[in-house]
Amino acid sequence: MRFVLAVICTCAVAVAQGTMPLLPENSVTRVSEHVYAIIGFPNIGIVVGNRATLVVDTGMGARNGATIVREVEKLSKNPKLYLTTTHFHPEHAMGEQAFPANTILIRPVAQQEELDKRAAEYITRFTGMSAQNKELLQDVNLRTPDLVFEHETKLDLGGVTARLFWMGPAHTLGDEMLFVEPDSVLISGDIVQDKLVPNMPNEDASPKNWIAILDKLEPLKPRIVFPDHGALGDGSLIAKERAFLMDVQTRALELRNTGTSVEDAGKRLTAELKAKYPDWPNMGPVANVVRRVYAESR
Repeated sequence: MRFVLAVICTCAVAVAQGTMPLLPENSVTRVSEHVYAIIGFPNIGIVVGNRATLVVDTGMGARNGATIVREVEKLSKNPKLYLTTTHFHPEHAMGEQAFPANTILIRPVAQQEELDKRAAEYITRFTGMSAQNKELLQDVNLRTPDLVFEHETKLDLGGVTARLFWMGPAHTLGDEMLFVEPDSVLISGDIVQDKLVPNMPNEDASPKNWIAILDKLEPLKPRIVFPDHGALGDGSLIAKERAFLMDVQTRALELRNTGTSVEDAGKRLTAELKAKYPDWPNMGPVANVVRRVYAESR
C-alpha cells in the first residue's frame, strides 16, 4: 500500500502543478480493496461493490465524464451506478451528462441549491480561463438529482458501504465528503489536501467551520485520505490541514486586533507562511483565507 500511495502522490503532484483539465485514459490506480482513483483534475473516486458502483465527481464537461464511464465499465461488477459530487465547481460536477441515463445522481440539498444558483456564473468564469475549458463546457446539461439528503446518507454497494455527509460550509456552501467502509478511506473533497492552501474564493467559504469539520473528521482515523486535488495520503493529513488553518486564523486575528488592514495582513501572512511551510508550492490563496477570517471576526 505504501508503494501504491507513493505512485499516486507522484502523479497527483504533477497534475496539480500542471492543472490539466483532461483526465487521463487507462490510468486507474487501485487505492484499497474497493476504491480506485483516476488521478487528474480533479482526482476521481470509484467505489466498486458487488451490487453497485459509486463514482465521485465527473470531471469538467462531457468529454471527461465519458473517460470516467469507460473506466467504470471495466471495473463494475453490476450495472447499477451511483454518481455523487463533492461540490458544484465545474471540474467536479459538470460532466454528468456523459453518464448513462440510469445513473442514480445523489447530492446534499445544500450543494444542489448552490449548483442551481451559481452554475451559470461558474461556467462563464471557467470558460473564460482557456479555449480548452470553453470547449469542454460548451454543452453542459445539468440534470435534477434522483436523491438528495440533508446531512448524511449511506449507500450499501454490496460488501462495501459509502457514507456520504455534509457538515456545513467550508470551501463552498455544499461541500460533501465520503467515508468508505471497511476500507477506511476518507474521500475528502477540497477539505483535506496535502500541502495545498485551503481555497476560500468568496464569501461562502468559512475558516471557522472548516476547522470545526476537521475536528469532526479526526475521530474517523482514516487509513487513507483521498482528496479532490493533489496527493493522496494517510490520516495525518487532517491534523496537518488543521494546523495550517489555525496558523492563518491565529495570526490574522492578531493582525486585525492591531489595526492592520486586511490587504496588508494578507501580504504579511503570505510571506510568513512561505517561510514556515517552504514545501507548500503555492501560497497564493492565503490572502483570501485572511479576508474570510477578518469577515468572520466582525
